[in-house]
Amino acid sequence: MSDIMRPATEWELKSMLTALSERSIPVEILGSGSKRGVGRPVVAPVVLTTGAMRGISLYEPAELVMSARAGTPLSQVEVELASRGQMLPFEPIDLGPMLGTGAGQQTIGAVFAANLSGARRISAGAARDYLLGVRGVNGHAEIFKSGGRVMKNVTGYDVARGLAGSWGTLAVLSEVTFKVLPLPDDVLTLIYPNLTDDLAVELMSLALTEPYEVSGTVHLAPALVSRLKHKTLSREKRSVTAIRLENFTRSISYRKQRLRNALRAYGEPVELDLESSLAFWSEMRGFSFFPPNGTHIWRISTAPSMAASLVASVRRHMKVEAYYDWSGGLIWLETPASADAGSADIRRAVATHGGHATLIRADEPVRRTVEVFQPLGPAVDRITRGIKQAFDPMNILNPGRMYASL
Repeated sequence: MSDIMRPATEWELKSMLTALSERSIPVEILGSGSKRGVGRPVVAPVVLTTGAMRGISLYEPAELVMSARAGTPLSQVEVELASRGQMLPFEPIDLGPMLGTGAGQQTIGAVFAANLSGARRISAGAARDYLLGVRGVNGHAEIFKSGGRVMKNVTGYDVARGLAGSWGTLAVLSEVTFKVLPLPDDVLTLIYPNLTDDLAVELMSLALTEPYEVSGTVHLAPALVSRLKHKTLSREKRSVTAIRLENFTRSISYRKQRLRNALRAYGEPVELDLESSLAFWSEMRGFSFFPPNGTHIWRISTAPSMAASLVASVRRHMKVEAYYDWSGGLIWLETPASADAGSADIRRAVATHGGHATLIRADEPVRRTVEVFQPLGPAVDRITRGIKQAFDPMNILNPGRMYASL
């Protein structure tokens, strides 16, 4: 059983990593552990969690800036922002329910370390785009600071954004500073039922090209719709394509009508009001339609024009259920349990259609034997190894989490 370290301050974190680095002892880095099941299993005698490093250290609503210690629950951050009519614009997703660790457990540091973004990412940008600065401790056990409290152009390496998406393999974050935005006054969702995958992608892509500020576009297969908690939609048991509009009520009313006219070739949509829309998009963030059972889940990024064809090519080899986000630029694919999670067929389809794939959920034996993250090309591999060498030369931080040799 691994020893567990729980630093409560940055200096405790430095002291613990100093002791580990001096003896070259590998360590598994966690926030709350809600995403521990993503990536290759880390083999380490020590687990270090930032869960005790909590608290909002700075919040200036007028400046749209917040700083929080890495172990601060995301729920605490969002409640504080909502009390001032503000939000995290990138709409972070919650993998906990899908992975069986429960909803609402993730920490703000882990959100940025994994660079998790939801449906609004297609219009607002990714988590890393709102990361202004970080504090942390690297594999040398050195405290470092990068960035600040304002957006600015960067000369040289943008360390803060470079750490976003590194899954704790380069440094342990102790504090993050990020930009926030006002909450929309109103939300409305247009639901187009019973579209095929290719027509849904066509509809979503067209909606985003129109000048009506669409902030979310998703498409769910009938089997996934039937699992929704949203009773109005789940009982239909047909595919659902959703287009979200946000902002002021009067603005939404105008844009809704213009958008419906532009998309009339795809049929008459059903409208979800504010309350119903919030419930629907909350389910999209929490993946309630992927219950924590024996299936495997892949996250595939590709060009929207290739999305339906890519899924169809995988479907020729196995039964799959697809959830399309970002107008098809992001596909969440549920596949049957198997020895390799369908890796060979999915990697082949991605190589043919373009993009990259990450195995998000699978049993531990599967994650030990297949490439979980997209294999790196020679040039990217060389750069990745150089960055790893600079931050963590002894490879003690989450060794093997993303790639077996890193």
